[in-house]
Formats: sequence, structure tokens, C-alpha cells
Amino acid sequence: MTATLGADAARRIALAAQGFTDARPAGEVTRRHLGRVLDRVRLIQLDSVNVAVRAHYMPLFSRLGPYPVALVDDAAWAHSARRPRLLAEYWAHEASLLPVADWPLFRWRMRDYEKKLGERYAKLLKDSPGLFDDVLAAVKDLGPIGAGPLETELGLAGRRAGGGWWHRSSVKHACEYLFAVGELTTGARRGFQRLYDLPERVLPPEVQRAPEPSTEDAIRELTLRAATAHGIATEPDLRDYYRIRPPELSKQAVADLVESGVLEKVTVRGWAQPAYRHVEARQPRRVHGRALLCPFDPLIWERARTERVFGFRYRIEIYVPEPKRVYGYYVFPFLLDGELVARVDLKTDRQAGALRVRGAFAEPTAHAPRVAAELAAELQVMAEWLGLDRVVADERGSLAPALRAVLG
Repeated sequence: MTATLGADAARRIALAAQGFTDARPAGEVTRRHLGRVLDRVRLIQLDSVNVAVRAHYMPLFSRLGPYPVALVDDAAWAHSARRPRLLAEYWAHEASLLPVADWPLFRWRMRDYEKKLGERYAKLLKDSPGLFDDVLAAVKDLGPIGAGPLETELGLAGRRAGGGWWHRSSVKHACEYLFAVGELTTGARRGFQRLYDLPERVLPPEVQRAPEPSTEDAIRELTLRAATAHGIATEPDLRDYYRIRPPELSKQAVADLVESGVLEKVTVRGWAQPAYRHVEARQPRRVHGRALLCPFDPLIWERARTERVFGFRYRIEIYVPEPKRVYGYYVFPFLLDGELVARVDLKTDRQAGALRVRGAFAEPTAHAPRVAAELAAELQVMAEWLGLDRVVADERGSLAPALRAVLG
């Protein structure tokens, strides 16, 4: 018999799975705490937008509070015998940081990209024979290195691939292709610029030597990781976590995990589709605490799931013309005691030393005075973490008057 859960119970399961029922550290945040978050979320999405804070830094702050961002930098882009690299970059849920041990689980995707991208890059190979081999040889000699310096080394500075492709250079295209098929990876970053290197100089030997799992086994393992990260989810939710395609692969993986007893099929009241609960997922009685969530936080990055779980319709408006934006350019949902209660359009103003709230909006059912007080406190913590002196709130939004009154 299929168990039935209420929507509130499903929401609490989802929050616990993502680490929002764990207490924030009372003292120094260490690599052990980083590992705890990674055990929950499994991957961290990268994004180039830097209007408030880089997306890959924010999920840890949301769960741990203030921490030294060098924890992420060292885990992803540095290695030593004492502090080995923990994270590698690849296309997981978009461009992402993922545990180095998970690298073999994406070899099927690398092979898939090799087939699918071959036609796209055929013209580049025809126009620039030997380019891919030259790029690999140069990276071997010079890496970690960016595409720009590679162009200079190969005598191709200013040379462009025809037919669009965002007008990237042929060398950049070659680098991105080699990254997609696993022949290059990110050795380091300078600012947000990817510096390419060979996987054998970045990944531990045991990861490099690990046998390649079958496509079916890899997708089943990735679906299991998605189920752990979600706690409870529909099959499309699980599929989206690692962007698994085609859907038939995900559906078979879910069926296998149900048959093996790892997932339990359940009904959630108000959900149109069947749900699957990880058998070890916790269902806390209550959820306390607060957190600001960046648009690319794994709790909310799948917008249909966010609306289903939280009753919170959320769209990122970066690409919407300013006069047509409803809430703002880079809006952070505010989580309070297990519910999404407000939206905050944030910008880091380094010149003024301020975290600027360009708009603040309370959800219709939220208690605005308490939300404003808790939000102001969390914004102050975030500002201090970012090395800013103060929080400044503009007048836009239904929550702005109460927030400005608290901030003073």
C-alpha cells in the first residue's frame, strides 16, 4: 500500500535532506563542515553573475553561516598532501563543483558529448586541423592556463570561429570541447576565469584509475545521490538534479531503486505526480532557523519543484528588461522556520562598503514585522561575511518600510 504524506511533511523532509535542520557551527567553520554540506547537496552550481556574491559560495553560507571562502577555493582549485583536492568541475547540474570521487560517474556523459558535439565541431576541425592536439600539447606544457594565453602561445590570438557561437575564439571552442569530453578539466581559476589543465594532474590517481561504470550503473548512482539530496521528489525532480537525459534512463533508475528498497513510492497531497522518498530521509517535526538563498541554491534551482514544495513561484529576472521586472535583477528568497517568506533583491556595493537591498517583498501570508527583524539580522551577518560595513535598504517593495525601520 502506498503511503500518503501531507505537503507540510514533504517540505520538512526536503529541508532536512538539504541540511536546513542542522545547527550552524558555533565556532570556526572547517573543512569537516564543508564535507557535511557536500554529503547533503552533492554538488554546487557555478555561475558567472557576481552582483552580490558568486553563486558557488552562497549555499555554504546559507547552511553554515559565515565561513572563510578559501575553504571552497582550496577544496576546488588547490591540492597538497595535507589538504587534498575535494572538488572537481564538470557539467552536472549545469557547470558545477562535485566531489572528485564522483568523476567516474560522468564518463558516460563525456562519451555522449563526444558523439553529440562531434558534428558541431566538425567545421572547426576542418578549418583548423590539428588544433585539438595542439591545445592538449600546450596545456600539458603550460597548464593550468586560460584560453587567452593559449591563443597567444599557439599564435592564434584574434582568430575567430565563424558562424556565431558567441564569437568565442577557436581555441576557446577547442578547450570547451575537450573539457566536455573529459580530456581537459579546470586546474585553477583566476577570478572567474577557468584555467585548463590535464585531468591526470588534477584528479587523484585512484579516481583516474577507477573503472568506468556502465551508463545504467552510473545513472542509477546519480539518481541515488539526487534522492539523498532531495529526501522526497518526483521522478522529474530526480532527473533534473544531474540533468539526466533521455528521461527513459532516469525512469529506469528510479524503478530499480524502488525495487531494491532504497526508494519508497509515496503520495503527497497536492502533488500531481507520484513521489519517491529515500528510505533514510528524516522527517523532522519542526524546522527552525533562517537563510538567504541565492537563485542557484539546490533547494530552489528547479522552479516547478520550488512552487510545489513551498507554494512559492520564483523566476530569475536577470534577462528580463528592467521595466518589466517584478521583484528585481538578482533576488534571494528568504527562508524562515521552514517557509519561504520574502524576496530580497541584493547587490554588493564595494565602493560604498554596503550590502544594498534594492527591493524587499514579503509573501502575502508572512508576518512582516518578524520577517523584517529576522531578515535584517541575517543581512547584517551576510554583510560582515562579505567584508562590508553596513546594510542599506531602498524603498522598493512591500517589506521595505519595515526592513528600513529595523535597520535604522
